[in-house]
Amino acid sequence: MGPLKVFIIAGEPSGDELGGLLIKSLRKFLPDASFDGVGGVMMSENGLVSRFDMSELTLMGIAEILPKYLQLKRRILETAKAIINTKPDILITVDSPDFSLRVAKLVKSKCNIRTVHYVAPTVWAWRPGRAKKMLGIIDHILALYPFEPDYMKAVGIDCDFVGHPIATNTQATDDECCLFRKRYSLQDADPLVVVLPGSRENEVEHMGPIFGAALGKLTEKLPRMKVVLPIARSVVQPVKALVSDWPLQPTMLEPNKLSLSMRIIEKKVAFRTADVALATSGSVALELAAENTPMVTAYNMHWLSRAIISRMVTTDTGNIVNLVSNTRVVPELLGKKLTSLAVIENLQSVLANPTLQHNAMQKTMTLLGRGGEDAGMRAAKAILKRLQ
Repeated sequence: MGPLKVFIIAGEPSGDELGGLLIKSLRKFLPDASFDGVGGVMMSENGLVSRFDMSELTLMGIAEILPKYLQLKRRILETAKAIINTKPDILITVDSPDFSLRVAKLVKSKCNIRTVHYVAPTVWAWRPGRAKKMLGIIDHILALYPFEPDYMKAVGIDCDFVGHPIATNTQATDDECCLFRKRYSLQDADPLVVVLPGSRENEVEHMGPIFGAALGKLTEKLPRMKVVLPIARSVVQPVKALVSDWPLQPTMLEPNKLSLSMRIIEKKVAFRTADVALATSGSVALELAAENTPMVTAYNMHWLSRAIISRMVTTDTGNIVNLVSNTRVVPELLGKKLTSLAVIENLQSVLANPTLQHNAMQKTMTLLGRGGEDAGMRAAKAILKRLQ
């Protein structure tokens, strides 16, 4: 058997980060391994030449996906054909299940390439039937959260908890925070709010105007308040257009002005420096928790997507800090509950008493592997152990 041939797919920034760390870790064990597939900046920096721009897959919501359905279907067929033709030793799909699992299903119908899915589907939150549908398509699942393997093993799929890479990341220091405040003239900020309107255009469209209106009104009550807004690479122009109409102009951290490694550090320091975050719900909640930053999270989408998805949800919270810590201390403003008044009230409440969130975030990080081995290495070991 020659060097390991890996075909790996990620469809959004969080998956690209996981994929990049996994490729890096696999190379430590198998330096001659080759990597083909679809990914973003992090995966490319670790040696992947992406077959097409990952941003084509960065979609969420039924109404948002429908207009691009034919294009996505072409990419699914094209990607599956490439895997079947190149005959890799293993197919690794990272999150983005609507794309990834369709590709894996087509591949499995034609050949028996081993399949690994990194990031267990959120069957504990909605559409629990998805677990059983993966049987025969996915051979092995890598779970980020400790409560997930039981759901997958119950339907007969091998699943290993490998932890979350965020838990073992280095935290920003007090000195870095002081320098950050000086660099952006934020010394007198009271409070300092970090705002995260999302990494998808439809998220920016739905959350941004409400965030802006709320912050504008809140600054009337808190005249020394300042806002920092790290911009995701995938939404630079939409965010700039959005912010131009905000009554309070934030300090924007633009991705094209720094290298990838510096962008990651800058965002981490911004989180650590902030007194509170207003964030679009998603994986960013864990990034904030890693820096011990109290937060208010929110999510909204097209009314049709909201109406359909709301009927499938089986949990009372989607915030991973609430779930892992088994608390409900992080406010979530979802759907119709997302109003500028609700944003203002919850930001003020969290600023007045952040201790409950601090405790929950520390518990979350401990359970996800803080102090232990790097999650990328754990994922690589789990893959290679079962592959052998």
